[in-house]
Amino acid sequence: MVSRAYGVLTSGLKGLIAAVLMNCAAHAETTTILAIGDSLTAGYGLPQGEGFVPQLEAALNAQGLNVHIVNAGVSGDTSAGGAARLGWILTDEVDVALVALGGNDMLRGISPEETQRNLSKILTELGNKDIPTLLVGMLASANFGEVYRTEFQQVFPDLAETFDVALFPDFLEGIASAGSFADAQRLYLQADGLHPNREGVALIVDKMVPAVVSFLR
Repeated sequence: MVSRAYGVLTSGLKGLIAAVLMNCAAHAETTTILAIGDSLTAGYGLPQGEGFVPQLEAALNAQGLNVHIVNAGVSGDTSAGGAARLGWILTDEVDVALVALGGNDMLRGISPEETQRNLSKILTELGNKDIPTLLVGMLASANFGEVYRTEFQQVFPDLAETFDVALFPDFLEGIASAGSFADAQRLYLQADGLHPNREGVALIVDKMVPAVVSFLR
C-alpha cells in the first residue's frame, strides 16, 4: 500500500516538474528583433561587439529579456534604400522590428514628404505581417533652414500616430543630453564628427533601453 502511494506521489512530482520545465522553456524563448537602419545601427567605424546592436542586445539581456537582434543596418542607407530591401531581410524568424532610418535623408536634404512616404511603406509592410514595431526618430540640423527642420522632425510622430507604433523620438538623445556639443564631439564621437564611438553608443543605448524594454514587455 505504501509502495503504491509512493508511486503515485512520484508520478505526480514528475508531472509537476515537467510542467515547470515546459513553462520555463516557454519563457526562455528568444525574441528576434530586426534592427533596420543606417550606419548608426550598423556600428560604422567600431570593432565588432562595440556597435549599437551588440551593446543594445547585451543591455536588454541584462534586463532579463532573452533577445537576439539582427543587425540590418547599412552605412549610407536612406529611407528609400530601407524600403527597397525590407522584403528580403524580413524573415519568418523576426518577432519585432526597430526602424531607425532617416538620418541620411536629412543629411542629403531629401524632402520630408519623400522620407515619410518611404517609411510609410516600411511600416505598412511590417503591419501587414503583424510585426510590432518601434520607430526611432532623428532630429534635423538647421543646414536646410528652420522650415525643413520642423517638417522633417514632425515626420516621426506623425507616422507613429498613423500606424499606431511605439516611438523613440531621437536616436542620438543619449549623446545630446550628455553635455555641450563641444563635449559630445570630444568625448563621444569618432574623428569624423558624425558617428558615435564606443562610449557614445553606450550613452545612446542607456537612454533607449527603458523605452525598448517597455515596448517588448
